[in-house]
Amino acid sequence: MMRFDIISVFPEFFEVLDLSLIGKAQERGILSISSQDLRDWTDDPHRTVDDSPAGGGAGMVMRPDVWGKAIDSILGVGTVASTALAPSAECTGEDSAVVPHTVLAIPTPSGVPLTQRTCERIARGAQHVVIACGRYEGIDARVAHYYAQSGVDVIEYSLGDYVLNGGEVAAVALVEAVGRLLPGMVGNPDSLVEESHGAAGLLEYPVYTRPVQWRELAIPPVLLSGHHGDTARWRKDRALERTAARRADMVRQLDAESLDKGDKAMLAGLGYLVARGGEHPVSVTARRAEPADACALAELAARTFPDAAPAYLTEESIDSFVRQNLSLEVFRELLADTLHYYAIVLEAEDGRLIGYTLSIVPDGDGVAGSDEGAQVDALIDGRERLGQLTELSKFYIDRDWRGSGAADILWEYTFRALAQACADWENPGVFLGTNAANRRARHAYRKLAFDEGGERTFMVGEQDNHDVVFARGLRVPK
Repeated sequence: MMRFDIISVFPEFFEVLDLSLIGKAQERGILSISSQDLRDWTDDPHRTVDDSPAGGGAGMVMRPDVWGKAIDSILGVGTVASTALAPSAECTGEDSAVVPHTVLAIPTPSGVPLTQRTCERIARGAQHVVIACGRYEGIDARVAHYYAQSGVDVIEYSLGDYVLNGGEVAAVALVEAVGRLLPGMVGNPDSLVEESHGAAGLLEYPVYTRPVQWRELAIPPVLLSGHHGDTARWRKDRALERTAARRADMVRQLDAESLDKGDKAMLAGLGYLVARGGEHPVSVTARRAEPADACALAELAARTFPDAAPAYLTEESIDSFVRQNLSLEVFRELLADTLHYYAIVLEAEDGRLIGYTLSIVPDGDGVAGSDEGAQVDALIDGRERLGQLTELSKFYIDRDWRGSGAADILWEYTFRALAQACADWENPGVFLGTNAANRRARHAYRKLAFDEGGERTFMVGEQDNHDVVFARGLRVPK
């Protein structure tokens, strides 16, 4: 049986713990809860528990001598020394499977956030939890220091980034959070598995019940389909969606190995990708490149172009192409011409560029790049081409991010940027060329609604490169 002793100047506050599941758990002997009046350990007529702060300042500080008497009494004479075990995980920053016999919990706005992991750790091994409810400016700092030095597992915790009048509400929260994890506390243990902050590391998906229709709002049909696989997928997607919107920090801590293909696809749609060999999802952002990106773009271009080059191209030809077309000087010129060149980059949250596109926008009713030998006689969306044609000249993803969903994010942003740039055109389109032997690239462009519709010869160094030309419309969103 787990024992909770709560010390407060308002012990009657804790009558609420006699209600609901916590009250029933006490009746069944799963846990015991006792609240004590701190003033019972004072020795002056006024039952004083506080004094003015050392060094001056506003407010009052709760006295260590009174708290020491109270805690010693509840722990028992000599108990402090006998409870010495490993320090708390919250203090060391390490997860420990062994929890000391006694926990001294001190609610304070300056404490570490109370997490589900902390509650699980306490529930697994602690037998006695003493909760010291401070008031005013708090409890003299020597109290926590003394008992931590004596071997008691001291946890100074906070419910959130706000301040309460005292620790009583936080004490109730701790008892509830730990108590519900004790064996026999919850009728259906399965209800603990998929809840927020559980083992999956996600916020819980939205839940529904009868009636099916309520105030013109319906239960999502998938939950009524009887298809368990579809239901599970829907719930996981909604949990990922909710967590990304409300707790991005939790998404960044997800174990990449625990994510399946569907999870990664959903996260990609939310702006999070997992690199090859990555441990956690990473937030990415697509944006138009700026002149300051020239150096990083040149490095990325030089790194990615050889990977897409066909096997017959010599190293000399590839190096020549990179020097002539992907140098720092070239990118500086391109980025300076914002009217004709659209460079879009995909950037990881740490500032790394992981992919880019480069598009050439023509002047007037023409075809970008036509003066360089681009033969484009493509049908656009099944119709003869009538309008201007932008060239998607470059579309590259860094090696470790291929297959992560990066290409989809980058293309979506590029498409919208080009559609906006061509908003005044009639029947605009976009074309690109890729090596005829690059089956993977050709398949990828078909998935992006490009159609094969022409050919061209593309020079890499001194070698001819036979390209297949793809094209599609730039339908401007209304």
